[in-house]
Amino acid sequence: MESTAATEVAIIGAGPAGLVLAHLLRRAGIGCVIIENRSRDHVERRVRAGVLEHPTVALLRDLGVAARLDRESMTHRGVEFAFRGERRRIDFVERTGKAISVYGQQEVVKDLIASWLADGGALFFEVDDVVVHGVEGARPTVTYRAGGVEHRLEAAFIAGCDGFHGICRPSIPAGRLTLADRVYPFAWLGILAEAPPTTDELIYANHDRGFALYSMRSPQITRLYLQVAPDEQLERWSDDRIWDELGRRLPTDAGFELRTGPIIERGITPMRSFVAAPMRHGRLFLAGDAAHIVPPTGAKGLNLAVADVSVLAVALERFLRTGDEDGLVRYSELCLRRVWRVQHFSWWMTSMLHRFDEHDTFAREVQLSELDYVTSSEAASTALAENYVGLPFATL
Repeated sequence: MESTAATEVAIIGAGPAGLVLAHLLRRAGIGCVIIENRSRDHVERRVRAGVLEHPTVALLRDLGVAARLDRESMTHRGVEFAFRGERRRIDFVERTGKAISVYGQQEVVKDLIASWLADGGALFFEVDDVVVHGVEGARPTVTYRAGGVEHRLEAAFIAGCDGFHGICRPSIPAGRLTLADRVYPFAWLGILAEAPPTTDELIYANHDRGFALYSMRSPQITRLYLQVAPDEQLERWSDDRIWDELGRRLPTDAGFELRTGPIIERGITPMRSFVAAPMRHGRLFLAGDAAHIVPPTGAKGLNLAVADVSVLAVALERFLRTGDEDGLVRYSELCLRRVWRVQHFSWWMTSMLHRFDEHDTFAREVQLSELDYVTSSEAASTALAENYVGLPFATL
């Protein structure tokens, strides 16, 4: 048995890119259907980014899905850098007039899904065997299996928002994409702990033993990271070893206290930079992690996905309402301009804060000198602050 349906935009993937795109399209009166291979519980629980740029928060508010974010998020007006035994703060508001919000990606996803379904939006979880067809023609289709039934979804466009390991990017014929890839020689060991934060803002630590990041998700939960080897085994890290290493790398001056508590989640995240260009093939458009990956040092992954779909939604609306193809043609160019700005910022933060095996005394001192300059120069700290709080989204 096969079920056939039709919509204007088929969205593959119920992460931040796909969900924000769906809300933008619904606001424009454009029909869309979202399909997702994971369960709702899975996508609402997977812990990812927690830093929301100023433009991202503004867009979520504009869409009417930020009520809980505004109640529960933590506003950070700056960030601290720890190196050579001291801490230095860069004040975002002083430098840019803007702040960031700390609110877990899984919470954003929960809010978007709840709002989408409450208003009758079409969203199908746990689908299998997803395949895209005919993207070079005027009416592409998506086939998939759900509940033992074969489904065929016809659309005017397909939005590939299914992440780095999804099916959309590999569906583009070989030779049509240029891939830029860099794998870093380390990973992050990240934990969530039931321990109230002792500071109000993030602390990035450059230490002789390696990078560490002190972060938080709520007034009761801290989020902490350690630089580890890329092939590190999680089972080698007991709770005591994790807390001991964090205590070595994080600063203890100026009243800082490393509060410990039960570790409720842990994992190891590889570090890489990746860009696929162009972000369009025929009527298939890539957005978010399907097109690019950034190392988490700059806290940009979710925000870059939102930036992509803010452009894509306008381009699709203009074409479907007026036949104007300019936005569709320029989509990849406009997005990639911001993607590469963010790639540079994330690479720069990663290079400035981590220990590299090949670092000799000269390289180490140059790295520390750069941190000294960035945190003491008004011009340099303003540049960091502008990138961190989020540059404006591209407009058509």
